[in-house]
Amino acid sequence: MQKEITSIHNSLIKEVLRLQSKSRERKKSGLFIIEGKREISLAKKGNYQFSTILYCPEILNHNELTNYQFDCEFIQINREVYQKIAQRDSTEGIIAIAKSKNLTIEAISIENNSPLILVAEAPEKPGNIGALLRTADAANVDMVLIANPKTDLYNPNIIRSSVGCVFTNKIATGTTDEIIKFLNKNSVAIYCAALTASKPYHTVNFSKPSAIVVGTEATGLSEEWLKNASQNIIIPMQGQIDSLNVSVSASILIFEAKRQRNFK
Repeated sequence: MQKEITSIHNSLIKEVLRLQSKSRERKKSGLFIIEGKREISLAKKGNYQFSTILYCPEILNHNELTNYQFDCEFIQINREVYQKIAQRDSTEGIIAIAKSKNLTIEAISIENNSPLILVAEAPEKPGNIGALLRTADAANVDMVLIANPKTDLYNPNIIRSSVGCVFTNKIATGTTDEIIKFLNKNSVAIYCAALTASKPYHTVNFSKPSAIVVGTEATGLSEEWLKNASQNIIIPMQGQIDSLNVSVSASILIFEAKRQRNFK
């Protein structure tokens, strides 16, 4: 008989709430929460493993459940329990407890002879990180590297804002020093988005192995990145401001690189 949870005070439900709200709990357990049909499907395509699927038959059609026949435990929950743990206004009736992957820089490798890599230093806002990951997925970059991350990538707000692209990208995190050494070791040119000593982005050749590096709108990139840049690049502005949102800037730069590569 399939297990069913009908109380919001159930120990597993309390664990789900802790995993949603506490980075420390996610790191300690090696587990995180995925809410939503598309996000769970993308995680499966990204070869993530699941420990538990929680579903509400009052919301999720039984025929749809057959799309999620994963090798894990399935637990039925009632609407009250689902509404306790669901974080979205438009609920879809399914939540997964998934196993995290090793996202350290040591665990990643470059497979393309001429990779295009997006690097973001110290991004803080989940919405910006999610938008960066959506851009990376849309452009099919070879990998995304997060330097000096301010939050773990399994934060529910990042998963939601990336609409699951956190699972479709090849991602690693590390310190600025570790990522610079990784890029240098793999002979990848470093193009830093910066205001000083910069060339207009469209005049730079991105067809060779390239890493496009963006910082926060407030502080830009650290001096360590600027000292190690192959070339600083800039998006010419014609108005009164001198910067764009980091995800907008990254989109412009990445798609110029893709244009030069004939969108391969």
